[in-house]
Amino acid sequence: MKRNILYCAFTLLIFLSSCKEQNSKADNNASEIITDSVVTRINATLKGFVDSGNIAGVSALVYENGKEVYYNAFGYADRETKKPMDRNTIVQIYSMTKPITGTALMTLYEQGKFELDDPVEKYAPEFSNMTVYTGVDDSGNILTEPLIRPITIRDLTRHTAGFPNRGEIPGLSEVLNKANIYDRETSLTTFAEKLGNIPLWFQPGAQWEYGPCVDAQAFLVERISGIPYNEYVRKNVLDKLGMHETRYFIPEKDRSRFAALYRRTGEGVIERDTITYSNYTNKWPFTRGGSGLTSTLDDYMRFAQMLVNKGSLDSVSVLKPETIELMATNQLADSITERNWLPNKGQVGFGIDFAVRIAPPADSEENNGVVGEFFWDGAASTLFWVDPVNKITAVLFVQLFPYDQIGLHKDFRDAIYGPYTGTN
Repeated sequence: MKRNILYCAFTLLIFLSSCKEQNSKADNNASEIITDSVVTRINATLKGFVDSGNIAGVSALVYENGKEVYYNAFGYADRETKKPMDRNTIVQIYSMTKPITGTALMTLYEQGKFELDDPVEKYAPEFSNMTVYTGVDDSGNILTEPLIRPITIRDLTRHTAGFPNRGEIPGLSEVLNKANIYDRETSLTTFAEKLGNIPLWFQPGAQWEYGPCVDAQAFLVERISGIPYNEYVRKNVLDKLGMHETRYFIPEKDRSRFAALYRRTGEGVIERDTITYSNYTNKWPFTRGGSGLTSTLDDYMRFAQMLVNKGSLDSVSVLKPETIELMATNQLADSITERNWLPNKGQVGFGIDFAVRIAPPADSEENNGVVGEFFWDGAASTLFWVDPVNKITAVLFVQLFPYDQIGLHKDFRDAIYGPYTGTN
């Protein structure tokens, strides 16, 4: 009798444990975004772009809840040599360099080296005594007015400093072009000296204008830390995260993995670019903060995983959780209505070197995403985002100029989150 009671109790315990496990699995599946059907949808989407002839090759990596849930690659890293796009392909990430630079800058912020609303000129006299462009006179001479307030470090991190960055500003664009601020044979200090001698296009904080702000951040990192920028970012961000293949210079032994870049000249027509290759195969004195890094899918995913984990990865801390939260918080006041092309990204604001989604998609034409997501992309149509709500990080690599004119980013997002339903 006693044995029967014990057996029944043991059987009941197993049954209850099994129910608990099944309920747990059901709960996990209920919250899972990247299902088998989503994987199929992503594959079809990416392959479709290659089959259309609008890109040579593409690869993507997605993590959910800290685990890899999607990887695949289609097409070619080098179409002419039939080299397939794969996981170890090295690509030019252009402006996806910017969030890495912002992270390097914020390590100094955590050390108490500066405050975000400090004037830049406090650390860099190169930016003192600046003026603001108001137009040109009848002879074409530039007219200026005094600054209402100095440029702050916060302005640099959110692209509201006022630096000119266009080719059609009468008088001012000519000055900018002549200054050649991105001369690779010079240095970040020379860059700052040149930029500081050019009038601002608008008053600091008046509007959002993409441009050299993040290169100025790299200069500040170098100035405040006393360490060359490329050494500082390597030691304090890249090496900490094990991002050993995220580099400004690609050594000879790795160049066989370096993807070609293509320019789309018409529907289904792309041509190989031959201009940018030497940017990464020569060691240039000027190390930009706003561009210039190359990377691999897995390397950049480590950066994204650090962000979704609130500053840490594999027991290594790069930034504190509250600093990541600050970086992923919109820093643009509603009064900043002039925002260049930023609204094309969707209903977003801008944090510290990231775009930040502040409202759900308004319609099916807008890029898909969730409120709280932060992200950025690159000129060669690369993309990454961090979705802290669903614990998703995604990295998309392609090498395509001009920047995504084929809807690749939108379709990739739709493949992950599903088509717009009005409740996304």
